[in-house]
Amino acid sequence: MHRYILSIITFFTISNSVYSQSTASVNVSTFTIEAPQLKTFKKIWVYLPEGYKNNTKSYPVFYMHDAQNLFDDDTSYVGEWKIDEYLDSISEKEIIVIGIEHGNENRIDELTPFPNTKYGGGKGDDYLLFIKNTLKPYIDITYRTKPKAINTTIFGSSLGGLLSFYAALKYPDTFGIAGVFSPSFWFSDAILSFIDTTVLNKDTKIFILAGTDESETIVEEINNVIQLLYKNGLSKENVNTVIIDKGKHNEAFWSKYFPQAHQWIIN
Repeated sequence: MHRYILSIITFFTISNSVYSQSTASVNVSTFTIEAPQLKTFKKIWVYLPEGYKNNTKSYPVFYMHDAQNLFDDDTSYVGEWKIDEYLDSISEKEIIVIGIEHGNENRIDELTPFPNTKYGGGKGDDYLLFIKNTLKPYIDITYRTKPKAINTTIFGSSLGGLLSFYAALKYPDTFGIAGVFSPSFWFSDAILSFIDTTVLNKDTKIFILAGTDESETIVEEINNVIQLLYKNGLSKENVNTVIIDKGKHNEAFWSKYFPQAHQWIIN
């Protein structure tokens, strides 16, 4: 049993009321948009660079899952990624971040491309089509973005890492880059056959992070995936894998290494 399976089950059952007041930057705002593919409405968090209102520049965009955990202790599960604090502190390689709130009891469905016999799921394509066909067009019209795939990253951890990886392979014309933290490749072996039968876009870039203390098999799972990527033609230059000794499956770990991923992606 993977140690971090508990996070999937309890992610949306623990009350946020124990946390303090908002820690989100003034550069973070929210809005709600209809998601017809999911038959619901989604709350979206937007981080705009510090100088956004005072210039006419266009920016790369990171689409990130589990928005409740990215910017604000008050809405987070067990701590935030501090994305806004980090981005507020830099003056180069600025980006727009679009955070998509998870669907609470529907989180497993939304963030898994294939079902698991025990935990269900497998409706990730509906969620990705929401991002691809509804959210991204709205963002590109509303904000000054660089809309091409080469400037569009999809990013997440755990199930969000799994789905981000899948999205970059399935929709490379939309998501040219994937940030893949602590990916739940264990969720279904179908991810391996998917890689093996997919014609990969040679320009796709993938940053993978994991810690050795996340599970007994996570490093092996990642190595199996990487070998398939190389076998199918993705170059080693386009896959950056970082394995951290003693790294654990939590927001503090992901927060610590987000800057490294961001710098490699935007390089």
